[in-house]
Amino acid sequence: MSKEKINPLYLPNEEEDDDIRVTLTMDDGSDVECEILTIFDVGDQDYIALLPLDDQDEPNEDGEVFIYRYFEGPKGEPSLENIEDDEEYEAVADRFDELLDDAEFEEMD
Repeated sequence: MSKEKINPLYLPNEEEDDDIRVTLTMDDGSDVECEILTIFDVGDQDYIALLPLDDQDEPNEDGEVFIYRYFEGPKGEPSLENIEDDEEYEAVADRFDELLDDAEFEEMD
C-alpha cells in the first residue's frame, strides 16, 4: 500500500477561523495543495477528506475530493494511506456523504 506524504502549510491557532491547508506529494512526485474538509471515523479507523485546490487557491471545478486513511505517528506527525478495498471505500464514501448532508441541513437552520 502506498502512503502519501502530507506537509502542513498552515495551521491556524484556535482564535482564527481559517481553513487548514496541506500539500500532498503524490506517487508520481507532483504536489497538490488541498484544504482539509474533515477528519472522521468509520469503525475504529480515522479518515481524512481533502479538497484539491487550483492554482488560484480555489476549489477544483469538478468537485473532486480525496479520501484517505488517516494516522498520527508517535510524535503526532500525520500520515495518509490509500484505501484499496472497494467495500471499505464505499463505507467511507457513504459516511462522508452523510456528513455533507448533515452540514447542509445545519446551514438551512
